[in-house]
Amino acid sequence: MPRAKTKKAAPEEPAASEAGDDVVMNEPPESHQPAVEDANDEEDASMADQPAEEEEPVYEEEEDELRIRVLPGSTDHAASFEFLNEGHTLGNVLRYVIMKNPDVEFCAYAIPHPSEAKMNVRIQTYEGVTARQALEKGLRDVQDLCDIVTDKFLEARTEYSNKMSS
Repeated sequence: MPRAKTKKAAPEEPAASEAGDDVVMNEPPESHQPAVEDANDEEDASMADQPAEEEEPVYEEEEDELRIRVLPGSTDHAASFEFLNEGHTLGNVLRYVIMKNPDVEFCAYAIPHPSEAKMNVRIQTYEGVTARQALEKGLRDVQDLCDIVTDKFLEARTEYSNKMSS
């Protein structure tokens, strides 16, 4: 049920409801944020000082080194791996290829949250092969599969181009 507001006693003073939560205001309070014009002027001035050629981000090299990590709680034969900046495309293909390995007992992937660019892969293997070895083999197999698809596509494109030019 909505609360009833009391009428203002004087134009300068806002009145509060009986519970003390609602306040009637004549004007919005002043913002403590910088004005929009000031923020744009500062940003334009800082952008003018930098040369346009230095657009390459420095963090790309660091990111490549840490794209895959082993999650805590993993053992040699049962491990979870976290991939950064990967999604369902690699996850589903990698799961399918790894499960084709006869040394793998279980493989699954999950995207922990849609707003995070992370993918987790869980691999469990039989004795004799570690989860890391299964992952490495799976990644090589996916790369080989992509190479085959690329070769077949290029052959078909060349054949089609030759056929159309004749």
